[in-house]
Amino acid sequence: MVIERTIQKSIEKTLFKGKIIILYGARQVGKTTLAREIQKSWPGPSLFFNCDEPDVRASLTDVTSTELRSLFGSNRLIVIDEAQRVRNIGITLKLAVDTIPECQILATGSSSFELSNRLVEPLTGRKIEFHLHPFTFEELVHASTLQDVQRLLPRRLIYGMYPEVTQLQTNAEQLISEISGSYLYKDVLEYHHIRKPEMLEKLLQALALQIGNEVSYSELAKLLGISKITVEQYVHLLEQSFIIFRIRPFRKNLRTEIRRLRKIYFYDTGIRNAVIRNLNPLELRQDVGALWENFAMSERMKYHASHQQFINMYFWRTHTQQEIDLLEEKGGVLSGYEMKWSNTPLHVPKAFRESYPDTTIKLIHSKNVHDFLLSSKNGATI
Repeated sequence: MVIERTIQKSIEKTLFKGKIIILYGARQVGKTTLAREIQKSWPGPSLFFNCDEPDVRASLTDVTSTELRSLFGSNRLIVIDEAQRVRNIGITLKLAVDTIPECQILATGSSSFELSNRLVEPLTGRKIEFHLHPFTFEELVHASTLQDVQRLLPRRLIYGMYPEVTQLQTNAEQLISEISGSYLYKDVLEYHHIRKPEMLEKLLQALALQIGNEVSYSELAKLLGISKITVEQYVHLLEQSFIIFRIRPFRKNLRTEIRRLRKIYFYDTGIRNAVIRNLNPLELRQDVGALWENFAMSERMKYHASHQQFINMYFWRTHTQQEIDLLEEKGGVLSGYEMKWSNTPLHVPKAFRESYPDTTIKLIHSKNVHDFLLSSKNGATI
């Protein structure tokens, strides 16, 4: 069953506006399926290029505008899947958008840093970028019912939201382990020539064990026996390959507010659990609180991305360990959230209440998370 992706409508609204559309995303999150769905919904003639095929890559490499026009023919929607595999793809796309403006090109790529490096200069001012992530809570609700999605929350925390994993009744453990092992590092290793891939894995494991806590690059460097600069470079690469994301500390009023540390979360909790080789059920785990915090944070991040909402996300903490898990800022207005698996009493630190008295803090737990992850048109309050 093909589950509709929320971001599809946003992409379709940008078709034929004179820009190349770039769809980024990690491997196995459904970029090809989404591109095919967009192609199917387009009523006019279209063409699909699978750049995993050597002859397809060759046909798009170092071509002239005349050759491109012949290659595209009468088709008006052109999908170039896994575009990063084509040498000098940015030049080819620039040539196409400049000389064949009646065509709309949608290019997908699993490696943002590689595809971006090949696109930044040639396509300056000529592209619109979208990011696709694993399924969102909202997308699964649309495909079934809120009750079913709520019932399966413990399973989603363990195995994550990768499309193929969510649709498996059995063997989810094997599949998420394969995705983590076979695909997780492929882009980083293939395109950035990492000398010590085992160090990358150790860094990911260290980060996976620190979710919910502030991360110090200096401490990670000492733990792994590498330089702080190397840690920063690896974290940047892992972020660009859609494995992790960073949340910065919010600082404004208090001298005691943390300023330099950051929190790091995984885009998918299944990947996080596979990295540390812990796919045990919730009742056998000691990290349920941290796991729930990661799940809620990543789902909120994906919610904003799928709806093209640009909102600043922070955490708040003082040196005396007073904290708020998430602060969102939009238009100068702050909203705060605390993540707890169970519906426990909400405690807002006195220092925060006094410094930011107009900020409302809400508790997000397993029974009300739908209010946090569904748009208002679905009957929930955001």
